[in-house]
Amino acid sequence: MTATRWLAEYAWLPDRSEPTADVLIEAQDGRFTAVTPLAGAGAPTAGVEVLTDAVRLPGLTLPGLANAHSHAFHRALRGRTHGGRGDFWTWRDQMYAVAARLDPDSYLALARATYAEMALAGITSVGEFHYLHHTPDGTAYDDPNAMSAALVEAAAHAGVRITLLDACYLTASVDGGPLTGPQVRFGDGDAARWAERVAAFTPEGGHARVGAAVHSVRAVPAEQLGTVASWARERDAPLHVHLSEQPAENDACRAVHGCTPTRLLADRAVLGPATTAVHATHPTSADLALLGESRTGVCLCPTTERDLADGIGPARRMADAGSPLSLGSDSHAVIDIFEEARAVELDERLRTRRRGHFTAARLVDAATVAGHAALGWTDAGRLAVGARADLVTVRLDSARTAGVPPVGAFFAATAADVAHVVVDGRTVVADGRHLAVDVPAELQAAITEVTA
Repeated sequence: MTATRWLAEYAWLPDRSEPTADVLIEAQDGRFTAVTPLAGAGAPTAGVEVLTDAVRLPGLTLPGLANAHSHAFHRALRGRTHGGRGDFWTWRDQMYAVAARLDPDSYLALARATYAEMALAGITSVGEFHYLHHTPDGTAYDDPNAMSAALVEAAAHAGVRITLLDACYLTASVDGGPLTGPQVRFGDGDAARWAERVAAFTPEGGHARVGAAVHSVRAVPAEQLGTVASWARERDAPLHVHLSEQPAENDACRAVHGCTPTRLLADRAVLGPATTAVHATHPTSADLALLGESRTGVCLCPTTERDLADGIGPARRMADAGSPLSLGSDSHAVIDIFEEARAVELDERLRTRRRGHFTAARLVDAATVAGHAALGWTDAGRLAVGARADLVTVRLDSARTAGVPPVGAFFAATAADVAHVVVDGRTVVADGRHLAVDVPAELQAAITEVTA
């Protein structure tokens, strides 16, 4: 791969509290080889005009964004489940109806368009929490990992990296109720057979890796949690788990096991630095201590948590306890990591009725380096020599960002302001346009197929 040079009007460099003006960024073979501030802090200078071979990036350039929690097929639900009353459980019935209609071909089309929408939003890595494993009646496809392969191929077409978080999903309730209806396609019978199937899948392409997931304490019996955790540890793979998303989950776990879901996971050696708890909306103080002391990460998905009326998690207390925070768009009611990031701060203000919990720099870290690390891409998320050459440039002249200082852009910009995206040194989005996918047209066609 030939060397490439970009000249960023402003760039957010590691360990800086605000963006730096006039930064020359160079890359070769998919890695940054030099990151050189030409003007230091302050306004751009006039001396950079001599760099005629550098691609100009007007606006604010950030490391690639990470979407640490995705269910790609939920994109088909956008705009269809938001009216009327109900809660997570009534929404879930509508989600299952879409899940029942997908096959490897239709899932490839839907995921390709969804991941391309993510690329337009500046996302360079996605964590796909995947449990649509088998045919609708629960039998295996000829290739037992056909749905996994479709997701990996979709990410390649969209130009983003993927961590396929293959979810073990065995039961319908904490007390071991059997899978029924649309859920039967999620199950492998037991954790040993889950592990056998996942171990047989080797994704094609350097853009993909495989991690593990415990869907929830509802879906994996306590005595089988260790099998999933051991599989991940033996492969140095990330492990994710839905945790305490609703109070009903906590109540059911206490009724069956006499403890909270977090305590159950701790006792079964599921927690740890390679584990990410998704949501963790309703933890106790003891739960927060368990998560923080074990360095278990927490992935917050504020737009989904508020869309489903799940509640507001204690983000500041999680961070103070020692849990790294990352971000996800989950159900894709919105695909906008800027919105997820500022919601962490703004929702905390609602919860506490106080302002100023997270600086812009801390939110940038959650959206970039922490998110990539949660997905196993520990060499991504920083504009630094040796890191993967991912960058995202946000316009500072849109109706949303005009007049906003660069340090404030993270609180003002939306996905619509993303102008340029590079993944592993390759340009995927230029001038706000995906170079390989007609995103609106493909979304329309894929969603119509599974909802008509």
